[in-house]
Amino acid sequence: MMGIQSVNPSAIPGPPVAVSTVEEIERAVRGLSPDQLAAFRAWFAEFDAALWDKQIEADAAAGRLDALADEALEDLRQGRCTDL
Repeated sequence: MMGIQSVNPSAIPGPPVAVSTVEEIERAVRGLSPDQLAAFRAWFAEFDAALWDKQIEADAAAGRLDALADEALEDLRQGRCTDL
């Protein structure tokens, strides 16, 4: 996965748009050209995946996934798993 990068505001045509509410963000996204929307979609997918990865790492470090791991290992020991 590529690293999250900020967008150079001077690379975006038109006047700068300040958005601070979900509604303003939605309006701004609706106003994007197809190329800008594709670029935004790719950036947001990477941004969202990075946040998800950080949350999973934090949950694992805090032991919040231990019970699930133990259950999966017990299923494996009991032969309740199949090879993919």
